[in-house]
This record gives sequence, C-alpha cells and structure tokens, in this order.
Amino acid sequence: MSGMGVRVVERPDGPTVHAVVESGMGPVTLIGVDEVLTGLLLPSTRERNVVAAGAYGPRTGTALRAAATQVTEYLAGDRTEFDLDVHLVGSAFQVRVWEGLLRIPYGTTWTYGELAADIGHDPRTSSRAVGAANGANRIAVVVPCHRVIGANGTLTGFAAGVERKRYLLDLESPPVAPEPTLL
Repeated sequence: MSGMGVRVVERPDGPTVHAVVESGMGPVTLIGVDEVLTGLLLPSTRERNVVAAGAYGPRTGTALRAAATQVTEYLAGDRTEFDLDVHLVGSAFQVRVWEGLLRIPYGTTWTYGELAADIGHDPRTSSRAVGAANGANRIAVVVPCHRVIGANGTLTGFAAGVERKRYLLDLESPPVAPEPTLL
C-alpha cells in the first residue's frame, strides 16, 4: 500500500492529543493536533519522554486516526509510504535534515554523509551535525531517521536503541528467497 507522501505543515491551532497503537515493538505513542502529527514515541523512548500526566493531551481513540492506521500498517509490513501531515519543530538546519530524511526511499539506507550532501552541505564537515539533527527527530518512523547508517555501514545511534533500528530496517528489507536445493 502506498500513499501520497508526508507533507510538512504549520502547526494548527487546537488542543494536543495522543493515541497509542500496539506493534511488534510494543506500544507506540502518537502525538498531534487535529490530524497533524507532531510526535511519535517508540517504546524505549516513551519512558525518557514521560513528563507530567496530560502533557501530551488526553488519550483518545478518535484523534490521529489516519496516523494510527498508517503507523500500524507500516509496522505490520503492509505500508511502504505515509500519507500524512506533520509539523516539524526545530532549527532551520534540523528541519532541512528532517526534510532530507523524507527523501530516503523505503527499503534503502543513506549514510550521514549522503544525507549531508543531499541537503547541500559538505559531508566531510557536516556529518556529525546531520547526525545530531537526526537524533533530535521527534517523529521517528514517519520521518525515517532509522534509514541513516554510519559511513562504514554500521548501525549507529537511534533514540529507541540500535535493536529497534535493526527491527525497522529488517521490516523494510525484501524477504530473502531460500537457496535452491538439489534433490
């Protein structure tokens, strides 16, 4: 299943709400205003991001319906693209990095240097800054920071942990056909 893409929009007026969807990784918390996604917390990041009760607004089963459906489909392996509005909050550089992440196709990875080059920066001098911006992404999965790897092909930093990064990359990998055997 595919969508029309992720659209970066201005923050709408209205109350913040959240929804929780279950996944093979555990509960995923979606945060937003109206149907605009402003945050996505994977299971291991939820504890680090917990603040006073109600900070993400009330939990509701009706808000963020499109995001909840699409994230559930993605995590089940039934969606390769999102068709959602998101609001990105960060510096101009961070937003450019996150917009660059949206150009990384499903099932592929880029290095931090490739992402730096994509946004018009010298990979030799900007890879670390790109990595820091990547790590500040509040809408993981939808803004696919998990698709960025080290220059030597290693899995490096991911707010939810490298094991969850591997899980997401494996989810996006085509199934490996078994080797034919001679009878």
